[in-house]
Amino acid sequence: MTTPLWILTLFITVIAAVGGTIAWFRYRDRLLERDAQSKADNLLRQAATDAEADRARRLVEAREAALSLKADVERELAQSRKSQLAREEKLDRREEHLTQVEDSLQKQRRGLEGTQIRLATQLKQIQSKQAEIDEVLQQRRQALERVSNLTQQDAAKELIESMERELQGEIGTMLLRHERRLSETIDAKSREMLLTAIQRYASAHTADSTTSTVDIPNDDMKGRIIGREGRNIRAFEKATGVDLIIDDTPGVVIVSGFDPVRREIARLALEKLIDDGRIHPSRIEEVVEATEKEIETLVLKKGREAADETNVIGLEERVLKMLGKLHFRTSYSQNVLRHSVEVAFISGLLAEMLGMDATLARRAGLLHDIGKAADHELEGGHPKIGADLLRRSGEAPEVVHAALGHHDQIVTEYPYTMLVATGDACSASRPGARRESLERYVKRMEELEHIAKRFEGVQQAFAIQAGRELRVIVNAEKADDQSAAKICRDIAKAFEQELTYPGEIKVTVVRETRFVETAK
Repeated sequence: MTTPLWILTLFITVIAAVGGTIAWFRYRDRLLERDAQSKADNLLRQAATDAEADRARRLVEAREAALSLKADVERELAQSRKSQLAREEKLDRREEHLTQVEDSLQKQRRGLEGTQIRLATQLKQIQSKQAEIDEVLQQRRQALERVSNLTQQDAAKELIESMERELQGEIGTMLLRHERRLSETIDAKSREMLLTAIQRYASAHTADSTTSTVDIPNDDMKGRIIGREGRNIRAFEKATGVDLIIDDTPGVVIVSGFDPVRREIARLALEKLIDDGRIHPSRIEEVVEATEKEIETLVLKKGREAADETNVIGLEERVLKMLGKLHFRTSYSQNVLRHSVEVAFISGLLAEMLGMDATLARRAGLLHDIGKAADHELEGGHPKIGADLLRRSGEAPEVVHAALGHHDQIVTEYPYTMLVATGDACSASRPGARRESLERYVKRMEELEHIAKRFEGVQQAFAIQAGRELRVIVNAEKADDQSAAKICRDIAKAFEQELTYPGEIKVTVVRETRFVETAK
């Protein structure tokens, strides 16, 4: 059977196509291989070029580093040579100096040897002369004993007693002279320190007074305050603990009470009731209770403000409340809280100048009048009340003693008490601090001195402490101790009979005898 021609043709065509395809692939592979070989050669050439360039660069850097290292080494060598030369020169100079010193010491040694020889010769001569002098003195001493009938011990004793009497007189004179000079120096220094402290503080002092009157819009309000059959006023007085005085004075109602805090509560509560218009017992109790809470907050705030102002830390809340109550307390129209702050600053400044603890001095000054916040509730004066309160609160003994003794009522045990007393006197006694005109102040001082000078034997009289103390100097020739005591008592009686003054006036009479001799 014969194969058809088209199948044979197709077979040949397929074989030819396969052979062509294989040939094309082989040709393409050769082309790709040739191209890859070309790229590889190029890369090799580029790598060789880069390696050569990098080698040249590294070679240059190595050469530069070598040159730099060489320069550094040469520089260090030059510096080392220079230092070596300097040390050699210094050693040469020192050696030369030592040679000179050695030569000088040799010369001094030779001189000392000669001096020792001369001193030995002179010492022998002195010993010989001393023996001769001792012999002569012994002969004269024996002659004096025969003439005066006194032994050597008796003569020496009499001579020593005579010298002691002379020395005692000279010592007394020197002591008086130095004591007078020391007193003048201390007075001048104390005045300077006190004036400096006052000048540094220089507080502007305003005398605040607690008011006891309340303005009302009209007189009809008085009837509403009194209430039906007086029930409103009774409820108000019972709730506040004060007396409410409603008289014919137009436009005002007077609040009377010995406790300044309760009086302030009553005043504010009455103002609130008048502004609100609703006045009846239950409303009164409600307003008074709210006002008491406001005042308690205000009292604590005032205490803390005073402590912060004076930089006094660590106070108990009870002490802060007592301190805040002083804001409502006045003494001769001077606000006691502001007075306490001023005393604290003055005491602290004085302590700084004396090298003492200024913080402790400020604390003692701030709390010295704390007893005035409760002296109307407890028995005793405000110094004792304040000291007891501070002692129970755990304050330092210096602070407690300052509160107890700042009016010189006890023996001073701590120097801080004197600082507080000085600050208290400066704050309370200066003109203007207690709302007193300068003319009236000067006139009162002149009256005190004038009354004292009327008594026989009085030489001088000085009013100090803003008139709270008078010092009188009497003539020692005209008055003895008994008459001086009588003059002191008579002056105090004259003040009580002729003058009107707040508080007390202390009278001190000084009788002094002086002896003056002039050496010619």
